[in-house]
Amino acid sequence: MNLYLQKTVSVRDTFVRKSLKENFYHGILLGILSYKNDWCVSSNRESGEGFSDIVIETGDAETGIVIEVKYTDEKKDLERDCRKALEQIRDKNYTQILWQEGYKKMVQYGIAFHLKQCCVMEEEMQRKWNRDGALNSYNLL
Repeated sequence: MNLYLQKTVSVRDTFVRKSLKENFYHGILLGILSYKNDWCVSSNRESGEGFSDIVIETGDAETGIVIEVKYTDEKKDLERDCRKALEQIRDKNYTQILWQEGYKKMVQYGIAFHLKQCCVMEEEMQRKWNRDGALNSYNLL
């Protein structure tokens, strides 16, 4: 992703207020991820207690993907903001809609951008069933 940003993005592309900077990178990701024919990619989909940036329903119906995008003012804060993005996915329960649709595994990405650089962090969750076959909880892998 960093190589892609170096080749395509101008630092002038983000000469706007911070919330719009995040939208710029959000749009780039939507374009890249929509390339997969068997994926259903949604932007700002309501789930849990808010609206996740990007939700992907994969063609295999086993693994769902939730992506939260952040823009950071300082390059040194990229990792911190990735962690914040992952925390937001968990705290706001953005995976709820995919669990309800029957997905068994969730891959969550926190992606932070600063000009032509980014940092990506991933977490995976899987359903945990009790002895009766009922959903008990979600385990972080």
